[in-house]
Amino acid sequence: MDLLRLNQHREQGKRLAEIVRILGRYGLADWFGKIPSQSVRDLLVSKETQAIADVPVGERLRLALTELGTTFIKMGQVLSTRADLVGPDIAMELRKLQADTPPDTTETVRHTILDELGKVPGELFAEFEADAFSSASVGQVHRARLANGQQVVVKVQHAGIQEKVRIDLELLETLAKLLQEHVPDARNYQPVATTREFRRTLLRELDFTCERRNMETFTRNFEGDETVHIPTVFQERSSKRVLTMELLSGIPGSESEKLAAAGVDLDHLAKDAAMIFMNMIFRDGFYHADPHPGNFMVLTGDVVGLLDCGMVGRLDDATHELFEDLLLMLMQRDAEGLSDTLLRAGSASADVDRVAFRADVSDLLVQYGSQSLADFDLGGAMDQLFDIVRRHHVVMPSAASLLLKTLVMLEGTARLLNPNFSINEVITPFRDQLIRSRLDPKRLTRHLRQSMRDVDRLMRNGPRNIADILDRAQSGKFQIQHEVNHLELVANRVVGGLLIASLLGASALLLSHQVPPRLFGESVLGGLGFFVAAGFGARLLWRIRKDIR
Repeated sequence: MDLLRLNQHREQGKRLAEIVRILGRYGLADWFGKIPSQSVRDLLVSKETQAIADVPVGERLRLALTELGTTFIKMGQVLSTRADLVGPDIAMELRKLQADTPPDTTETVRHTILDELGKVPGELFAEFEADAFSSASVGQVHRARLANGQQVVVKVQHAGIQEKVRIDLELLETLAKLLQEHVPDARNYQPVATTREFRRTLLRELDFTCERRNMETFTRNFEGDETVHIPTVFQERSSKRVLTMELLSGIPGSESEKLAAAGVDLDHLAKDAAMIFMNMIFRDGFYHADPHPGNFMVLTGDVVGLLDCGMVGRLDDATHELFEDLLLMLMQRDAEGLSDTLLRAGSASADVDRVAFRADVSDLLVQYGSQSLADFDLGGAMDQLFDIVRRHHVVMPSAASLLLKTLVMLEGTARLLNPNFSINEVITPFRDQLIRSRLDPKRLTRHLRQSMRDVDRLMRNGPRNIADILDRAQSGKFQIQHEVNHLELVANRVVGGLLIASLLGASALLLSHQVPPRLFGESVLGGLGFFVAAGFGARLLWRIRKDIR
């Protein structure tokens, strides 16, 4: 066991030396010089130099990550979704990350398939092309044919990649902890949290069963929709390291000239593709998170075929509501609401200048608020928004960052097909749907019930928690009880006021949008809510005046 551990440490040491040496060669290792480890600093003393002074840092980072291999390429791809951490320029450069990895030998592929599926390719397929037609950082792809004549593609994971990734992930976690502990400048980038998020993402991508389940979920979600096609997965010929799926025959979305020559209406295609993703986001809460042109294909009948479903996004209730808030406030040019939402949802430093942050957000909305619907540049607006967030050291939730990045990439892909494409034109119907859904009595009732549960929890647990804090801070029991009673009274008044204000706001929205059922043209629920809120408000004012006397 000791020998095994010693060998692991030796492999980690060799890999660490390689990582630091490559980063140093590209002028990216300054932070490591601040780590209190003489061995790490010694690696930087003899680092190689290149004539890279004039090369932008984003390009140097991309080249270094490419040289470091699979784990770091994937890390760069994850960081390309986090413009709030690395800035729009670096994020854009990292989106170019690709890896043309040399394919495994025919014998290696044969052994991988045998180990995973219990049979060699000749027993599983009527035909199997030994030469891979594509090889990336995680795996390589072979064409094959089933006994029934069905043409398929077989994705086979590279041999030994699991162990390489494991070593790299352990090193990344160690380095992230050192950076966060010893390098103040690095803390704004939350290296530990970012590394843990990346670990989860990469381990899912290395398990091909996750991609298979994603494709099956998309297939169920779009059942009966004739505008989109997801490749069929052959489960009996798939495993954690092998994925067999239907071979799609069509024109890649990246080849717009071929599409136009084939008579495809590019404007219609751009709208159809965008609508598919809007349905994923707004309807399903589960979406393809990598909508670049190479990941979809135009099939017979102008059907959109989706490829490479390994990177997906999921919207839980909290992220869904955050996205709704951001979208509505952005489109309504509500600077105060947008800045407050970003600060509330993100992780902001204690000394963040809220006034300056709100001013920057307001300037952004003024700049883009003058643009027409057709000319609105979502990508440019998002890039500037992420730049503001990064400069003020506000870190967005990863799920929200991924979603916004997906929308920006979707807009860019659609404009390759039609330069006049406006994503606002596609989003607008969903925006109106969002407004109606927020005024849905069932949703309002659900939120009210949640608020009441929260209030009940606050009333039951709040005084006890406050008492515990005061008990540790003070010694006088009578004084503690007096303070607790006072705080409980204040809490009751504040919570009551907030509930009344919320009820008034919801009632006003119901009335202004004439939400049914209606009486004499006015919303019954809105009117009822208004009178109930007025009654509670009058009672609260009476109790306050009574306490004052």
